[in-house]
Amino acid sequence: MNSFNNKIDFANLLSSSKAKILLKCLTELVSDMNSISADSSNFEKNKALERLRNEWQGLATTETDDNDQQLAHNNEQVATDWLIQLFNTLFADQKVILVRSEGEPEYFPAQNNEPARIEFAHGFFASALHELSHWCVAGEARRRLPDFGYWYAPDGRSAAQQQSFERVEIKPQALECLFTLACGRPFQVSQDNLFAAFDTSDSTFEHDVYQQAEQYITEPQTLPRDAKKLLLTLLEISTPN
Repeated sequence: MNSFNNKIDFANLLSSSKAKILLKCLTELVSDMNSISADSSNFEKNKALERLRNEWQGLATTETDDNDQQLAHNNEQVATDWLIQLFNTLFADQKVILVRSEGEPEYFPAQNNEPARIEFAHGFFASALHELSHWCVAGEARRRLPDFGYWYAPDGRSAAQQQSFERVEIKPQALECLFTLACGRPFQVSQDNLFAAFDTSDSTFEHDVYQQAEQYITEPQTLPRDAKKLLLTLLEISTPN
């Protein structure tokens, strides 16, 4: 683990060699988890995933200019559109969709024959991965509840509230870390406490997220079911032919 001024470098968690090992393990785990189907819907899904793989390879080689904010915004929009298509294709059988929100993130369970909706904040790619991580962690019972039945207090929490927030966020942010790295993007934790009125320097949250992500890599069988499927797909898609 590399750190500087208590900042942890998450980039070394998923090196090329570790990613290949994890990809192999997840392939075996997901194959054991799912019966192989040759029906037309599975064939169409595989075709769509292959198209999305090719699109991502193109996105990964798109030129960027840090000084061109409009170009950066457009590239982010395209990448987010791609992620929405990927998730909605991969989990179509679970009656759930990933949706942009103009406001704050929120989860709406399925009702009245309408699919569940995972709405992420302001169309941001990172926010989408974060909300997907919460969905992966939530079990079937929580997925039937608005916002998975979780308590949430906005920024400006007390020290006790912040500790509760961080405990709940360790596993989702560890998953978000792995999804982010699989997409070839940098990851950093979010303590969501810009306006904290107390000393946060002794928080172990960043370290806890790192250790949980590391455990998921070394023990991929402990990943939630749908996290296995999504991470496997992201690793497959981001690996060049």
